[in-house]
Amino acid sequence: MKVVISPDSYKGTLSAIEVAHAMQAGILEVDQAIETVVLPVADGGEGTLESLITTTDGQYISENVLDPLGREIEARFGVLGDHVTCVIEMAQASGIMLLQGSEKNPELASTYGTGQLIKAALDRGFRKFIIGIGGSATNDAGIGMLKALGLQFRKEDGTLIANGVSALLDLASIDVSQLDSRLAEAQFIVACDVDNPLIGERGATAIFGPQKGIKGHQIAYFDGYLKRFADIVEKQFNIRLHDYKGAGAAGGMGGALIAFFNGTFHAGIDIVIDAVQLKKHLEGAKFIITGEGKSDRQTLHGKAPLGVAKAAKLANAQVILLSGAISENDKLALLDYFTIVESLVDDNITVQQALQEPYHLIRLKTKKIFEDYV
Repeated sequence: MKVVISPDSYKGTLSAIEVAHAMQAGILEVDQAIETVVLPVADGGEGTLESLITTTDGQYISENVLDPLGREIEARFGVLGDHVTCVIEMAQASGIMLLQGSEKNPELASTYGTGQLIKAALDRGFRKFIIGIGGSATNDAGIGMLKALGLQFRKEDGTLIANGVSALLDLASIDVSQLDSRLAEAQFIVACDVDNPLIGERGATAIFGPQKGIKGHQIAYFDGYLKRFADIVEKQFNIRLHDYKGAGAAGGMGGALIAFFNGTFHAGIDIVIDAVQLKKHLEGAKFIITGEGKSDRQTLHGKAPLGVAKAAKLANAQVILLSGAISENDKLALLDYFTIVESLVDDNITVQQALQEPYHLIRLKTKKIFEDYV
């Protein structure tokens, strides 16, 4: 019997590869003869880089860049096993995980470090990029990234605008004369699972701003800064980002990738499934087991386990969902897509226990599933 093991991370506890190894251990305790294929996945956010590099036998490259607040850190990007495709996870350089709660500063938080990673990859000769834009700490419309790659933002008098998102109110023109010419040769595939426009009630600021430190009374101001950027982009380049689907992703980073890099958007899980050749590995598999930290109805809107389930259906493989927690109210909806739906947290295991011993409990739960159902 062949089983493919393709979980996402259990955020806050284990990475996707750690979850996969725990599941594998549980399966092999049932029967050492079971053929297991470990292919951890992700949906474009944190963990996408690790998933893609691990499963394609790629490599990491480290660079010193600036974090969201301008402090020097070491960040990584990756190269897939094809030695051609470069993977940049925005969260590595511009992620909210890099800041303590009290450090969140949406006025100053910048995507400059992500631009530095792209430049470093260009310097090494890469021209094909997968950009994961989940988990950002920024609401800067991607201008930090664009500055790192040579774009200049000017006032009416021709001088450069100051740093800080509010300085966008002084923006009169965008000078592309110094933009890195190598970008014209590059292909950018953007891993993104949101379709929010840049501005408005469903825009970057209103929906994602509060988790980045924007207060309720500040939303209109920050939305106005992004609107000014969008107005100038439309005026100069005839590209309307205001209501463009996906432009609001990662605090407007999506809009910058659309306007200046000709980026194409794809669901993160679809990019990962293609890169790790999940469909090929599903050939001959009887089961695939997946999971995430918490599953509910949101899982059915582009999250990694749903992408796995759809691939499994095409391969006539039964799909097992084992997540850290599953809402009982949503279990029936999940059973429309998954053959078996199980939660780590149950009548015998508390949330606290699951957080303290995730590897051990995932192994035991997987073992029980394969003993009882398979």
